[in-house]
Amino acid sequence: MTDLHRISIIIPVYNAENTISRLVDELIVNLKQRYTLEIVLVNDRSQDTSEQVCGDIYKDNPAIIRFLSLAKNVGEHNAVMAGLNHVTGEYAVIMDDDFQNPVGEVERLVDYAIQTQHDVVYTYYEKKEHSLFRNLGSRFNDKVANLMLNKPSDLYLSSFKIIKQTLIQEIIKYDLPYPYIDGLILRATDDIGRLKVKHVPRGEGKSGYTFRKLASLWLNMFTNFSVLPLRFATLLGFLFAGLGFMFGILAIIERVIQPGLPQGYTFMFVFIAVISGVQLISIGLLGEYMGRLFLSQSKKPQYIIRSAYLDPSSNSHETHFDN
Repeated sequence: MTDLHRISIIIPVYNAENTISRLVDELIVNLKQRYTLEIVLVNDRSQDTSEQVCGDIYKDNPAIIRFLSLAKNVGEHNAVMAGLNHVTGEYAVIMDDDFQNPVGEVERLVDYAIQTQHDVVYTYYEKKEHSLFRNLGSRFNDKVANLMLNKPSDLYLSSFKIIKQTLIQEIIKYDLPYPYIDGLILRATDDIGRLKVKHVPRGEGKSGYTFRKLASLWLNMFTNFSVLPLRFATLLGFLFAGLGFMFGILAIIERVIQPGLPQGYTFMFVFIAVISGVQLISIGLLGEYMGRLFLSQSKKPQYIIRSAYLDPSSNSHETHFDN
């Protein structure tokens, strides 16, 4: 008999006191017989009783559950990075805590990844059962990713995906403070699979995605994984310098045609227009270097672990601060 594949499931938990216990139970019932299962719960400083619920889940299943409690709320992508740094499976599934991805689809996703051996498999939906606001945000994010990350236009960057351990090892090398998981994936591999799955309406609670969080996610994409905005600033500088030169010629012609214009008008107009353009070029070039330096040298932690329940042999846990 061959050994069962070891599969990890990472669930970032935020205000999921009414769903997380049932979700874990269903995952264990559906997957335990087919795989060696590991479930990593990362509580992103929930404001409800999710901390206590996750602790109880660990106590009931210490051989399967790993529980990381973060010291402050850091957002989904940072919480997922915490999970990725603690998984041991051949593959790691990343999924939300809200049951919009049925447990049965997890099994399909794992089977497809093992069969195809892709580095990562993203899911996509015939119809997304998110709110109008989140759907619009997803569409905007998709278009921006096409431009900034050279993402294939037919690839939907779903939060429900599965990643091979070899790729995980590349992802967790990134230790800067604002990770964007999909950006890290796309810059590390082009061996990407796609699987159509069901998406169901949210049963309880509401989405934690606010405009502020979506804007923060977009800024991570802009500043951490592309220098295109800085190059745009440089291009804008050249454009203004060119316009300044053109207007300077027009000003000279106007001076010849209308010699009665105030003294010094032509010189000041040309001087201000050209210098403004040169300043924008300089700012763009400095920004290019400073942006690269910032991305390389920033040491703000991605996350801080307050408590980690990792020992599969007992209910003991370690309390520490780690990034």
